[in-house]
Amino acid sequence: MFTYYLKLGARNLRRNPALTALMVLTLAIGVAASVATLTILHVMSGDPLPHKSSRLVVPAFDVGTLDRWTPGTPADDDQHTYRDAMNLLAGGQGERRTALMGVAGPLQPERRDLPPFDVDGGGATRDVFAMFEIPFRFGQAWSAADDKAGADVIVLTRKLSEKLYGDANPVGRRVRFSGFDFVITGVMEHWDPVPRFYRVLGMGAFDREDEFFLPLASAVRHELRNNGSTWCNKPFGAGYQAFLDSECTWLQVWFELPSAADRPALQDWLNGYTAEQRRLGRLPRKAPVYLYDLPEWLVHLKVVGNDNRLSAWLALGFLALCLVNTIGLLLAKFSVRASEVGVRRALGATRGDIFRQFLTESAVIGLAGGVLGLLLAFGALALISLQSKELALVAHMDWLMLAATFAMAVGAAVLAGLLPTWRACQVTPALQLKSQ
Repeated sequence: MFTYYLKLGARNLRRNPALTALMVLTLAIGVAASVATLTILHVMSGDPLPHKSSRLVVPAFDVGTLDRWTPGTPADDDQHTYRDAMNLLAGGQGERRTALMGVAGPLQPERRDLPPFDVDGGGATRDVFAMFEIPFRFGQAWSAADDKAGADVIVLTRKLSEKLYGDANPVGRRVRFSGFDFVITGVMEHWDPVPRFYRVLGMGAFDREDEFFLPLASAVRHELRNNGSTWCNKPFGAGYQAFLDSECTWLQVWFELPSAADRPALQDWLNGYTAEQRRLGRLPRKAPVYLYDLPEWLVHLKVVGNDNRLSAWLALGFLALCLVNTIGLLLAKFSVRASEVGVRRALGATRGDIFRQFLTESAVIGLAGGVLGLLLAFGALALISLQSKELALVAHMDWLMLAATFAMAVGAAVLAGLLPTWRACQVTPALQLKSQ
């Protein structure tokens, strides 16, 4: 019977094509506006590593001075000093741990047809690859010995590798970066997490991707400056070593725990570490230690702002307005078919039969609106992606939002059709037959 109602609904849509087209277009515009906005919000607020995000945690404690500080106010920065970062890594907590900094500089290709160009990347410990599940196309991460020695080794992204060497495997070759020769140990497969959670403070959640990784110890040995957020709350002496010894915060530290249940143990260890540092004359603010897992970290940094949520609510409000218009159009469409309903009722159709027939017809309108709305949403996302590189990262639709588009369109049409369908069921057969 449903198939019959479906065919009947499709046939009835052709009886008044202008009114049908207006309903489909109204619904499609509302769905497209909502889906385009919700798609961006969905991508921006996504969990990059949902299967382990509760085990990836970020510690944060305040190293600021008492000058111009009001108790209870947030820390100046959620990053760490070099001293603290090295101590946290040496503490051996968790399954894995890493510290990251930004690295930028000129790269001189071997190819004569390519002039030198600037690249942006990261300095990290080797655990960064396993911790964040970075895939490899060629080679592998550098060794633990390379980490310890600060060896001149490097891992390239696939995009940078193909720019330098085409499809060839470059592992073992040397690339000159910032005046130093680095041996390529691996090439990453495409890895572009959105949001870019691992170094939000240094590069932004929707900014450029790191084009390479090299050992943090190597970046420090070559005295490379941090390319990203650096906060110094008091002056320090001249020279790179003075910078390392200072209370400047510029490194992001991550821990991977065996399970989320191990989080209290890490919290206790961090509390003990900060208490020890206070005994050594540091951390005068005596602020608490915070520990954020990956989702909490993104919320803490306000990766998804209130403006984005407000835009989503406004888009849903626009969809509601389109629904009101669709209800009015369906009322007009169904009201002129009162005689048809009366004849069907006189021939034995129940109110339930009429209800299912007209509601199926509303669903057909919703399906047509969903197809058109999907096309309009793709067009809207394409236009949005042209505005900036940051928007291009989030203005794309996945399978979840694709399914949500049709569900929203059909659901909205069925919802809009409830009142007109109910009104159609109230037709009195005798009155309609008398009027014929």
